[in-house]
Amino acid sequence: MRRKGLLIALLVTILSTALWVGQVTSISATISAAGQKSTPDFISAEQLKSKLASNQAVTIIDVRDTPTYLSSGKIKGALYFKLRKLSYRITMPPLKDLPRDREVVTYCACPHDEASIRAAQMFLDAGFKRVRVLQGGWTEWRKVNGQTEPRPKA
Repeated sequence: MRRKGLLIALLVTILSTALWVGQVTSISATISAAGQKSTPDFISAEQLKSKLASNQAVTIIDVRDTPTYLSSGKIKGALYFKLRKLSYRITMPPLKDLPRDREVVTYCACPHDEASIRAAQMFLDAGFKRVRVLQGGWTEWRKVNGQTEPRPKA
């Protein structure tokens, strides 16, 4: 008799927990949908190369790590920012003065574009509408022989 009581109590606990978890999941989904963030799109190196060749207005943001940046050139016209300082720098000139509908492309040298994606998300969070990540970053840019320039001397 006592076993039946324990078994029933255990089943009630399991069912209550399952219902509670279901409600929390449902509430979480509702909150996420209400505050849903935009996610950045990707642009191929060939597409970016074509835009630059036709003189389209694109702001290119380089967020490679410092040693990589210092040891190589950069995409022609790119602005370099340390990722950890980017959210602050977006609020200062020259980035503060960019129109929010201007196309912005971020790039890094990460294997899966992690830093570029984080940088692009910062721009989206700051109200920029047309933000893309250069798929394959610096490596892909070099493969398509995209225009580069030496980094500015310090």
